[in-house]
Amino acid sequence: MRPVKKTVLALRHLAFEDLGLIGPLLERRGFEVRYHEAGVDDFAAVDLGTVDLLVVLGGPIGVEDEERFPWLVDEVALIRRRLDSHRPLLGICLGAQLMARALGAHVRPMGVKEIGFAPLALTAAGQGTALAELGTQPMLHWHGDQFELPADLASLAATPVCPHQAFAPHDAALGLQFHPEVDPARFEQWLVGHIDELTHAGIAPGALRAAMAREASGLKAALARLMQRWLDQTLL
Repeated sequence: MRPVKKTVLALRHLAFEDLGLIGPLLERRGFEVRYHEAGVDDFAAVDLGTVDLLVVLGGPIGVEDEERFPWLVDEVALIRRRLDSHRPLLGICLGAQLMARALGAHVRPMGVKEIGFAPLALTAAGQGTALAELGTQPMLHWHGDQFELPADLASLAATPVCPHQAFAPHDAALGLQFHPEVDPARFEQWLVGHIDELTHAGIAPGALRAAMAREASGLKAALARLMQRWLDQTLL
């Protein structure tokens, strides 16, 4: 009799913003990976009881843009139910913003785009967490909004542009404003898919391409350390 696999459900908002490097790491730990396509699949139909790990991925929309994307209401409600269950939850960029929104915090434009590579500065609260495994490795940042901290929660990391780069609603939940998951081998999809944003921000694709080439091996190693420690701590 084959062992029952654990299940990870990833809420995906844009085709190429997927689990990236995280997918193979989870599969090696015995997870079956499934995707829920935002705006296509029904959030109300998700049975969270069958999901061992919920991952909320990134995307270029605004968290508080429910008028243009009404399904955001259902997605936030799903994330709130997951948070209330205290079962494993990981949010990346938009995903972290949706987690903050589900906890009653606002998400607002920063007035500047943070796109590129920069290391994190861990706060005192963040130094004892899995984020310490990232060390001084520059991480990929790609956002123009930032979340306010939900009530009674501490910021775990910061950059000069964005003071809230990570937070943990409980021991099995982690929200990351930055992108540790992007597969360097598929980074060109990001450059093509977000070229309008890059153009408006005055950022040359070639500069990001070269930076990713320099950081690729360090990013892979840092992500592996981060995920191993976080998954071990959440008993997954």
